[in-house]
Amino acid sequence: MSDQSEPLPAHLGDVHDERRRLQSMAYRMTGTLSDAEDVVQETYLRWYRLTDAERAAISNPAAWLTRVGSRVALDLLGSARARREQYVGEWLPEPVPADLFSGTAPVTDPADRVTLDDAVSTALLVVLEAMTPAERVAFVLHDVFAVPFDEIAQIVGRSPAATRQLASAARRHVREQRTVAVTDADHDATVEKFLAATRGGDLDELMRVLAPGVELRSDGGGLVSAARRPVIGAEHVARFLLGVLAKQPELRFAETRTADGLGYQMLMGDALYGVVSLRVEAERVVDVWLMVNPDKLTSWRERTR
Repeated sequence: MSDQSEPLPAHLGDVHDERRRLQSMAYRMTGTLSDAEDVVQETYLRWYRLTDAERAAISNPAAWLTRVGSRVALDLLGSARARREQYVGEWLPEPVPADLFSGTAPVTDPADRVTLDDAVSTALLVVLEAMTPAERVAFVLHDVFAVPFDEIAQIVGRSPAATRQLASAARRHVREQRTVAVTDADHDATVEKFLAATRGGDLDELMRVLAPGVELRSDGGGLVSAARRPVIGAEHVARFLLGVLAKQPELRFAETRTADGLGYQMLMGDALYGVVSLRVEAERVVDVWLMVNPDKLTSWRERTR
């Protein structure tokens, strides 16, 4: 028997090449890598259940996988809402490194592209969570992956006109939550001040870098200790953060690039404890997202091994 594996037939090789793009799409639709992987697995399972004749009749396997994967994600989003109602504490989308899916979305017309640059940011994913499943799927497919409305209509079971309205409503939700754009340099400078004040234990200095209505949300998934409700207001957030460090003095921070800009990995020794993502507005931190649920830190752990 030969030691060399046989190459895949051309059409099967093309199908396998779509895995990363499908995972990227499904992640934006579902908000977690585990759900995205479930979508991808089910999509490929349906492909391999086809007969050879049925597969041969598919002229564009990539489009077929996109259509089926989107339908699977749409079904999953419906059941996910019920699951999240029983989630312990706050549920946050899973943060991923900024470059995890780089190159998997096509460049589209800037007039239609609401936010390709932060298409995997926690800030955007939080907004997507508030949409209906159909709005979310329509937004991701059209504004991120440039899928035509006629094709999206078949996926969501609406007319092309109604599908345009879905995408328009989703885009409106995103724009309502977006403020004046902050440059990377301004974001990073503010985050650096935030960390310096936190490390220094200076309550007044930390409050100065926090917006008056700042909101902190932490996701422990019931697996590790985390605030069960949002912490709101500069003083409350500042005291909460300094309290965490007082209880865990061995906790240290390492700068990292998140999809929201400069953020931090929280480390206990060499072990990853959590990831901090922040949203900045007018040189103040307006949102702090603490992900400490170990099930939602897989992409970061793989990079720290």
